[in-house]
Amino acid sequence: MDAASIEALQDDPGVSLLEQACAAYGHEDPFALGTRLRRTYPADLVATALTQAELRAKATVRFDPADAARMFFTVDGYEQASRTSVARRRAQTLRNRIGNAATVADLCCGVGGDTIELARAGLNVVAVDTDSVALAAATANVRALGLAERVELRHADVTTMPLAPFDAVFCDPARRSADGRSHRTFRVEDYRPAWSFVQTLLEGPAVVKAGPGIPHRLIPDGAHAEWISEGGTVLEATLWSADLSGADGGSAAGRSATVLPAKVSLTDDGSPVDVGEPGAYLYEPDGAVIRAGLVTTAADLVDGWLLDPTIAYIGSDTLRHILFTRAYRVRQVVPLDRRALRRRLAELDVGELVVKKRGVDLDPHELRRELRPSGNQALTLVATRVDGQVRALLVDPVTPP
Repeated sequence: MDAASIEALQDDPGVSLLEQACAAYGHEDPFALGTRLRRTYPADLVATALTQAELRAKATVRFDPADAARMFFTVDGYEQASRTSVARRRAQTLRNRIGNAATVADLCCGVGGDTIELARAGLNVVAVDTDSVALAAATANVRALGLAERVELRHADVTTMPLAPFDAVFCDPARRSADGRSHRTFRVEDYRPAWSFVQTLLEGPAVVKAGPGIPHRLIPDGAHAEWISEGGTVLEATLWSADLSGADGGSAAGRSATVLPAKVSLTDDGSPVDVGEPGAYLYEPDGAVIRAGLVTTAADLVDGWLLDPTIAYIGSDTLRHILFTRAYRVRQVVPLDRRALRRRLAELDVGELVVKKRGVDLDPHELRRELRPSGNQALTLVATRVDGQVRALLVDPVTPP
């Protein structure tokens, strides 16, 4: 796929080809579909159209389906793009902090997922990338979604362009290895542009998207780091510079966890908690809470304590439904002895067994096979450490009201 082929799909006969490819994708054998289309259209253009049909189908997970059906993607651009829910919330927050109609530079814009939401939030956007294919897709996308008047697209090196004219900068550095194999990386050292450049951006009014595994030590002083999850999956960390982190009532320097779609955030308040034996309830913090290092803050919200100072499980005698944790009712706490557990599961008539583990060296699938549950009841087994000792907690998930 190249920029010319993306452009060709926006004019006849490419428009008709893309419509046919998208309409038939998922309903017709891919080989037969390609063979049929190549009877009428050039082979290279058919290949690009089929790739777009596949990516549009996948993109409904990250983008609004109505948008995905009109957008153009590259493989790398789709995989790195922010989910619409995250990009929209971030764009609206930024708009609230710098003002409507302000101008933002979207550095490393890719296929334009964040560009689109920044423009929709009422901001003027200069979207920049060195990847000509991704930029062609971004150009097509802002045009297809009626945002061209608010967006200027530039093919340029983001590390050399002047940033002084902009009210703020957004940057989503490429998270791809530099070894030529183009696979995704979670190492900050592999970010492009380099993390050292990204840190300089955060010295001024800037927002940076990072992988959820970014070490806390790399967060610049004065910046606010926000870990975001949706549906139980941690999606990313958003870093807000000191210039932007405290405006409009937002959180100042520190860390927070945000859970979507509820749009609620938990902020570090340094609450100390005790360590003790499991109580009547076990709480499993959301992944964003764990990544942000806010487990003790979540424990305070449920009148709880840690089971172990190094493990992200919370014990409590209080049942309190909050969006930052999942609650389980504790039936029993026993040693992690396989023979004893097998007998106990048989006594409880357990057949549907979910095995979870944290801080214990075992394979949950292998443990379940060894326990051989064969009854009619459901149960969750949590293997973890309780004040340094390995234990098995037999629990039932509590459904929120």
